[in-house]
Parts: sequence; C-alpha cells; structure tokens
Amino acid sequence: MSLPLEGLSAIVTGAGRGLGRAEALELARLGAAVVVNDYGRPGRDGSGEASAGPAEEVAAEIRSAGGVALAQTGDVSDFRAARELVESAIGEYGKLDIVVNNAGILRDRMVFSMTEEEWDSVIRVHLKGHFNTTRFAAEHWRARSKAAGGPVYGRIVNTSSEAFLAGSAGQPNYAAAKGGIVGLTTSTALALAKYGVTANVICPRARTRMTEDVFAGLVRPEEGLDPLAPEHVAPLVGYLASPAAGGINGQLLVVHGGMVAVVERPRVRAKFDSKQEAFTYEELDSVLGAHYGERPEGETFGAAEVLGLRRGGQ
Repeated sequence: MSLPLEGLSAIVTGAGRGLGRAEALELARLGAAVVVNDYGRPGRDGSGEASAGPAEEVAAEIRSAGGVALAQTGDVSDFRAARELVESAIGEYGKLDIVVNNAGILRDRMVFSMTEEEWDSVIRVHLKGHFNTTRFAAEHWRARSKAAGGPVYGRIVNTSSEAFLAGSAGQPNYAAAKGGIVGLTTSTALALAKYGVTANVICPRARTRMTEDVFAGLVRPEEGLDPLAPEHVAPLVGYLASPAAGGINGQLLVVHGGMVAVVERPRVRAKFDSKQEAFTYEELDSVLGAHYGERPEGETFGAAEVLGLRRGGQ
C-alpha cells in the first residue's frame, strides 16, 4: 500500500530542532522526500554561528529510517537564500510539492523597551521568511500549472501562534509577525487556489527551546507522551500536506496535545448605527460605554477580552 505523500517532495524550514524536526520526520514517515532546512544558530534569539549540524542530523535520522532527505543550511529571511532553498528541492527531486514554514526566533521585550533591531529581526525571520519561501514556491507552481494547462499539486503549511490571537505583553514583535503570517496565508490561499495549491496556517502549542520558559511550570509526565510534545503537532501538518486535505484552504487551526481546533474568521460582536448623519462623541460614549460596561477608573478591557478570547485559546 502506498504512503499518503509517496512521490511528493517537501521543504521544512527550521527543521533542525523542535517542531520543525518533528514535522520533517512525519512528512518523511508518510513518504515525502524532504529538504531539511535549518540555519543552525544555537540561540533561540538567532544568535551564534550558523551550523549545518542540526539539519544534517535530522536528514541523517530520516535516511536511517529508510526515507529520503537532503540537508540545507540557509537563512530563509534572506531573499536570495530562500530562492536557493526552493531551487535545491527542485534540483534534487525534480519538483517541489510541499512547503512547511516553521523557522523563527524570539527577542522578547516590552514595547516601551524594544529596540528597532529586536523588532526588525523577529519580523524578518518569521514574516519575511514565510513570504520568501512562499514567493518562490508559488512561482514554481504557477509555471508548472501553465505548462500543464491546469492545476498542479501544491501545499503550504505556515506557523502562527496564539500570541497573535490573545496578545502577549512581552512579545509585540512576535505577536505582530504571527498575525502577519495569518494574513499572508489567507491571501496566498486565494491567489493560488486556481493553480491547485492550498495554504493553511497552524497555531501549535508545544514544548521546544522557543517555549521552554512559557511551559516551565508544566512538568513532563513520567510516563507516556508529553501533552506538549511536538509529536502532537506533526500529524496535522502531515495531513494538511496530503492529497486528502485538498478541500482545506485558507484555514487557521490550533493544535496541541491530541486536540485540533478550527478557528473561525472574526465575526461582528455588536453593531451600532448613528441616529443622525454621523456619530457624535456623546453618542459613541453612550452606545460603547453601555456595551463595555462601567469599569473602575484605570481598568480597561484587555485585547483578549474584547476578542472574546482567553489565554492559550481556551
């Protein structure tokens, strides 16, 4: 019996550790030939010397299990390097079918203390990195579709975070980048659907070096799989990359610990119409003040409360 991704090729960025590693292993287990991309810097803030080691180790792990994998060290936030990454997959496997964007860094700081470089670096790796690989993969699929005279096979799985949904006080750069990735994904989904390509985005919750402090208080179980293990996320990525998920496009899914939640697009919670040609300050104060209710002086609605959300997507 053939495997779901047999005959398909994939790129997974940030695949040397954590979520990316688990996703690359899962795609290979399902039959895909994988380009394991990782810049290999040791610091979760993107610091340190670049190294081929992490990507090589995961590629070797895939090959030792009988799969097909190529290690590629490149900075996806660099436009030219991202093009070379896509070209390496096409050159090695003849075509590219799947892109899983996972690479990212953290440089946390409160908004009133954040430096320009801390803002730019996180936006560059997360949001620009997602765009760069998407841009060159999309060009490849569009050209193939035109040559074939019809749709081809293409799958994009992007990585966002619940930080963009409910806010994260010390991560204005990260939350903004992750929100931008959702917008990039839905735009891409609309643009590429006619070529046979789908684009979806996940908000994973997993224990990795990126989230080690976030989940520091949650002890790993002595037996069984950790509910926060990246291995809980990887099966959804494999499914979204498969032919079975051809009807799923432009969707946002939260995933962790044996749970998958489909997130609806924002809905209007309340609507108010002015009783005259345009709202006055007094009328807005009347309708919005009543809607949000009286609060003690200095107490305001948080973003999560206004959106009807709770931390962690609950």
